[in-house]
Order: sequence, then C-alpha cells, then structure tokens
Amino acid sequence: MNPSIAKLSDIALKEDRLIIGLMSGTSLDGLDIALCKFNGDGNNTKLELLKFETMDYTREFSVWIRKVFAKKTIDQQTLCGLNPYIAEIHSNLILKALKKWKIKPEKIDVIASHGQTVFHAPQSLTGDRSLPNSTLQLGDGDHIAVKTGIICLSDFRQKHLAAGGEGAPLAAYGDYLLFSSENENRILLNIGGISNFTFLPKIGSVSKAYATDLGPGNTMMNQYMEKHFGLEMDEDAAVAKKGKANENLIKELMNEEFLDLSFPKTTGPELFNLEYLNNALKKTALQNLRHEDTMATLNLFSAQTIINGIKKATKDMAGFKVYVSGGGLHNPLTMQQLQQQFPGQVTSFLDLGINPDAKEACLFAVLANETLAGNPQSVKNIKDSPAVCMGKISLPY
Repeated sequence: MNPSIAKLSDIALKEDRLIIGLMSGTSLDGLDIALCKFNGDGNNTKLELLKFETMDYTREFSVWIRKVFAKKTIDQQTLCGLNPYIAEIHSNLILKALKKWKIKPEKIDVIASHGQTVFHAPQSLTGDRSLPNSTLQLGDGDHIAVKTGIICLSDFRQKHLAAGGEGAPLAAYGDYLLFSSENENRILLNIGGISNFTFLPKIGSVSKAYATDLGPGNTMMNQYMEKHFGLEMDEDAAVAKKGKANENLIKELMNEEFLDLSFPKTTGPELFNLEYLNNALKKTALQNLRHEDTMATLNLFSAQTIINGIKKATKDMAGFKVYVSGGGLHNPLTMQQLQQQFPGQVTSFLDLGINPDAKEACLFAVLANETLAGNPQSVKNIKDSPAVCMGKISLPY
C-alpha cells in the first residue's frame, strides 16, 4: 500500500487531528493560516483554534493575481503559471508560519486549502445557460503537498458544483456543525469582499439552515481605494467618514436584479466592481462626485444590502443574534450602520469563541475534517445545499 494512503487511513481513525485551514479572499491582501485541533465529526465536532496568522502578500504577488482576477479576457499563459505559483507562495507561507510557531511539518495531519478564487461563474450570475455552473480557484494541491510534505485537501468548491450546487457559499456546512444553538436563532455574517451569512435557526425549528451571498462587502470599496488612493482598503473608514452618501447614487446602485433574488444565492466581484459603479455614476450624472462622497456611498451600499438581507431572513422572527466576522468587522462605519438598524443584536464572532479573522480558514479545516472522518448525512438538513464531503486529496509522494 502507498504509505500516504496508509497514513490517510490512520489520520481518519485518530481521536484528534491537526489540520491547517487556509483562506485567501477577494481582498488579495494575504493568506489566513489557522491551525485547528479536531475531535469527532458531524454534530459532535469539537474544534480548538491553536494558532492563527495572517501572512501578508507582497504587492508584486497581488499584482500578478489581479492580472486574471474577475476578468473575462486574460492571458492564458499567466493563468496557467499562476496555478503552481500561488501554490508555491502559499506553501512558503505555511512553512514560515510553522517555523514561527516552532511546529515541525510532520506534526500536521493535513492542510485544507481553499485556494485563490479568480473567477466565479454560476449561471444565475452570468445568465449564460450554454455552460454549467463554474468557479475557479488557483493554487494546486499537489504542489502544496509536495512542497510542504503534508497531505493536502483542496478545490472544495468543485464537489459542490458537481452535486448540483453553485460552488458557493460553503460556510453553511461548518457553521451548521459547529454553531447551531438550542437557545437562539443566529445570523453568522461574514463581511469579506462579498458579504454573506449563514442562517441558523434554533435546533428543533421547522426552518432549515442555509448560507447565502448578499452583495458587495468590501470589494467595491477596496477596488476604489486601490485605483484612486493606491491603498488596499479604507482603513477605519477614514475616507468614507469625511464624505456624505449620495441618495441618487445609492438608489441606482440598489437597482440590481440580484439584490431582489430569493435566498440562497451567490455572486462575486464579477458583478460588483468598478464598472458597476461607473455605470451607476453615468446614469446619475455624478462622474465628478468627490472621492469621499463616493466612498461614503459605497460604504452605505454595502451596509444596506446586508441590512435588507437580514430583514428578509428574519421576517416574523421573534428574536435573533447577528455574529460578525471578516474584514468588515473592522470597518467602524459599516458596523455602526448595522448596530443602528439592529440595536443590541449585532456583535463580534469572538463571542462564539473563535477569532473572527480566523473563521473562514477554520471552516475549510472543518470541511477537510468531514471528508476524512465524517459522513455527508451530517449536513443533509441545509437548505438547497448538496449533502456531500468536499475536497480533492493530494499526496506528498
């Protein structure tokens, strides 16, 4: 028997497993690395976050990704080369983190790598029925496995597509297993490049859990800051705070069919980007709007799509709590708008016992744990999500 296959079997049977979860989002600013200790599987899953680090990307690396990110027309050679290149960079960052933590690679059971999304194309977003739902994440698992010497699970979204899903959002699986509550209805809100949430009704409720995208989280604000200020983000909403949201522009930005679709649904920066903003500016004759006012408007646009989504999900619901993670948690203007709409109901994901910045990386580690030791039936009660275990397995040798 191939020794890696034997090792994989041993890992699946272990009482505790050490899994590194990786997440690189649409902000393209770095790699989240979460070292998780797992005991059990399914609804009996216990997760302990042992270490967490966000390893910054170099500007050069981010520029390479932007050459293909969310673009319909690209250079094929660049796309082809980025698949191993991203894996190589991610491998180096993993080894760097392990060295910092003084942990030898052989102590790690598996790596769960999300990869870098470069294009997301479900039919509901493209409107094109000639090709099936699709999504593409770069950062080949074989390269990570060989470079680190650690078994790697990657490309999680393809199984979701193959089983009839849209490839996103996947957060519902880990959220459902780890954070369902007998005492309260929960909205687990992640404000990343795209905002999304997992709706978790009380255990025993007739309602089903589900995850859905909502609209732009930080992506349009980040793109605008990159273009006009040469910065990755509007830190502490410093620019947006100096402006005033324009009512006409907000109205035009909200005039998008996706925002009215029923849940669950998925989208990406392929829709919500600077082209989307520029079209709205032209229609409202606001091309000369001050940068500060534009940023204030984009901030309100993101917040309003989230607010509308939460109201839709919780209509006629007696009570609920919103737990926030993702980069948007650190945007004081966005959080202020949410807390004003839902006083006393919006708080940090930290209140559930996990670093909110580490949440997404942890959730992919959960998916790997389920593939190794779990059963698809554990997630059969998630609305419109196929009951599957996800991730391709790459062996180091």
